[in-house]
Amino acid sequence: MKKLALAFALFFVGQMAFAQAWNGKGDQKVQVGFNGWGYGTGITATYDYGLSKIISLGAGANFFFDHDNDKYKDDDFGVFGRLNFHLQEPLGLPENWDIYPGVDLGLLGKSGTYFGAHVGVRYFFNQNVGLYLEAGNNGSIGVSFNF
Repeated sequence: MKKLALAFALFFVGQMAFAQAWNGKGDQKVQVGFNGWGYGTGITATYDYGLSKIISLGAGANFFFDHDNDKYKDDDFGVFGRLNFHLQEPLGLPENWDIYPGVDLGLLGKSGTYFGAHVGVRYFFNQNVGLYLEAGNNGSIGVSFNF
């Protein structure tokens, strides 16, 4: 049993050594999570594509089940484009961490266009899977995947 536990621990540590939260140009991330504040409570999904070592361009969608503000009560969905600035390299962060401020421009249900901003952080456990948290006009928490 001890040998099995040791083998599992070494495998897990080995996987963590290859975790990379941001690879730069050509990097692709898909995130799926829970909206807990902002325009409402629901689920969100985003996609980011690396244009350079620092900049990514992407898109996303929000589907709301409940609303925090009566102003948005008829807005059950939102679609948006996003631009992120990845600070992993400029801040000298470990490769399994990434901090990224960004901006969103999109459509919010019947309310029309909206402009938003966020700050996000990602932590990857291994090469493929990590967690993320974004805070701003519309915040979420969930799982991030490398592709």
